[in-house]
Amino acid sequence: MIVKKILIYFPIALSVFLLQSFFWVPTYDNQAVGNPARLVKYVHGSSGDAQILNPTLSADTSSSSINDLVFDGLIDLDQNLQYRPRLATSWTLFEEATLALNTAAFLPGGKTAASLQDWSGALLAALRDNEAWTQNLRSVEVIPGKTVQGELEIFQTETDATAEKNGKEEAIIYTIHQPPRLKFTLEKIDQDFFVPIQEWLGEEYFAAFPYDKFIRAKDPAKQAALRSRYEEILPVTEHNPVIVFNLRKDVTFHDGHPFDSGDVLFTYESIINPKGTSPRKSDYEPVKNAEVLGRYKIRFTYKRLFSPAVGSWAMGILPEHLLNRKRLSAEANERRRDVDTFTMRDSNFGRHPVGTGPFVFVEWKSDELIRLRRNENYWEGAPEYEEYVMRIIPDSLTQEMEFYAGAIDNYSVQPHQVARFSKDEKYQRFSSLGYFYSYIGYNMRNPLFADRDVRVALGMAVDIDPIIRYVLYEEGERVTGPYPKITDWYDANVSALPYDPAAALKILNRMGWKKNADGWLEKDGKVFAFNLITNSGNPIRKNILTIVQESWRKIGVRCNTQLFEWAVFLKDFVNTLKFDALILGWSMGIDPDVYQIWHSSQAGPRQLNFVGYKNAAADRLITRIRREYDRTKQIAMAHELHRIIARDQPYTFLYVAKSTQLLDKKIVMVAEEDSAEKKYEKIYPTKDGNIRYYFNRWKKLPQVPAFSSAG
Repeated sequence: MIVKKILIYFPIALSVFLLQSFFWVPTYDNQAVGNPARLVKYVHGSSGDAQILNPTLSADTSSSSINDLVFDGLIDLDQNLQYRPRLATSWTLFEEATLALNTAAFLPGGKTAASLQDWSGALLAALRDNEAWTQNLRSVEVIPGKTVQGELEIFQTETDATAEKNGKEEAIIYTIHQPPRLKFTLEKIDQDFFVPIQEWLGEEYFAAFPYDKFIRAKDPAKQAALRSRYEEILPVTEHNPVIVFNLRKDVTFHDGHPFDSGDVLFTYESIINPKGTSPRKSDYEPVKNAEVLGRYKIRFTYKRLFSPAVGSWAMGILPEHLLNRKRLSAEANERRRDVDTFTMRDSNFGRHPVGTGPFVFVEWKSDELIRLRRNENYWEGAPEYEEYVMRIIPDSLTQEMEFYAGAIDNYSVQPHQVARFSKDEKYQRFSSLGYFYSYIGYNMRNPLFADRDVRVALGMAVDIDPIIRYVLYEEGERVTGPYPKITDWYDANVSALPYDPAAALKILNRMGWKKNADGWLEKDGKVFAFNLITNSGNPIRKNILTIVQESWRKIGVRCNTQLFEWAVFLKDFVNTLKFDALILGWSMGIDPDVYQIWHSSQAGPRQLNFVGYKNAAADRLITRIRREYDRTKQIAMAHELHRIIARDQPYTFLYVAKSTQLLDKKIVMVAEEDSAEKKYEKIYPTKDGNIRYYFNRWKKLPQVPAFSSAG
């Protein structure tokens, strides 16, 4: 009887259970049902794992996204792309400039100087009518001469009989009897400060400066080898920009240890450490010296003008007490490693970071996830989210499915996916211009591309609008020059090349290129033919390759296309300069310095000006831009540089890709109001498309708030 009842009622009970389960299981719209913790956890889907969680050593996007949450810098960019204070409460910029005095020389006008003070007095008297110059001058003082020892690595040529090992570097020890100098302290950094002084002293003062009197090699036979480096050893004029940071006094690291200027100094010294492997070393190489002025004040003096230096202090600050030499040595001993070769990169810190940021590191499961929890004691206030998780999901389709299911809140959405998601009312979409632009680059060492008109004609033959419409799904815009379109450096008044294949053909015909019987352009028996290459694994570039090839075929240009694996593409073609033309892109920063990409000195193998662009006017502007600290002047010069490069067309500039993000509409931002009741507002991006600028104020609600219903 009991068995009979079980056989009758069990199937009924099971059916009822399954039926109610069907209605109870949470869907995307009510995913927190039965799991309220999901509302306070933000999950980001990443295609790749992080490499190392140390901001001074990391160079990949996944590591940086975590480092930005765990560490703070002294400064960063605000929503309008201007620098704002973070661990620094404020900073001041000024300049100390020096002029070496040749006391044996006559003053202008043939007068002699009875004392060093006569030099400064005569100079101030001569320039007293230069109002802009005198108003910028805070003080002048005389620095007495001194004697110092120095050492310099000199490259010995094959013809140098003094070299023990021809063709190799050799250290030359020398003594410099440094002459007295005038030290000028300026209110504002001015790269033209010495121009009126040079005009007053005359060119002869600098051309005939008696270096031999002041610089002596320990080995007299090596004196001649030093002569080519005299101006480096003893600069007659020197610009020394200074940045002084005032630091916050209410900040602690995640382990409770107070933050102070010692941590800033330690971070800087870690980056420039000769035994270190920081990819950011070049940003800090211009620093001449660093000086702690107090527990919450630090000064950096630079050995030359270098305006990008300001932005370098967005670098996350490391905790000295966890990474100093003593702690690294102890860790090396504990792990039975060689103390002398054990560096910060070897430390377990890179897998268990401790910073001052809004989130505290919890765990890292390789190729699976990285978990953070909010910093309850964060100096700016604890974030709304209690937990942040980065899940490693290499496959883009899987990422999309996880997003559909609500298992991740955000991922690097592709243009074709945006088109689908934008039709779904569950999501809020953000689409902004970013820093990345794509281009076709021509190797100007190839005689085929040496003439500017050829490059212009090739650019006019390519219709870029269909690329944006059909390949990018409208997630891009035309660009005309070397700067990000969202920055002030970009000159919006520069017109893009028109799409006009007929006019392009006329230009080439005028230059002697005529179609042969096969329909290909030919000149002096040579067909207009070349190879266009790019890297494999990028479907967008592959599509562009096909479109461009067909566009040029229509005007009679034979373009052969090839795809190469990324490492081969760089090693065998780009770095060796062995290519005709290529499709690539630049991910630019906020700074207007483009020296490495466009200056003629950077056109060698393994350098970034691999197209070989050389223009004296552009070189002059590029150099002045990186030495200029006045934003208004930088903008004017950047616009002029933009116009020059757009005119020369070393690239056919294609488009800037949009930074597109998708979020659940239930994710909102807590309004900044002094009220017991929380109020919410829509999330909005900054000028550069960064939606996570206000991430600490993000909150996920059980339902879409009323203001979002039409958003």
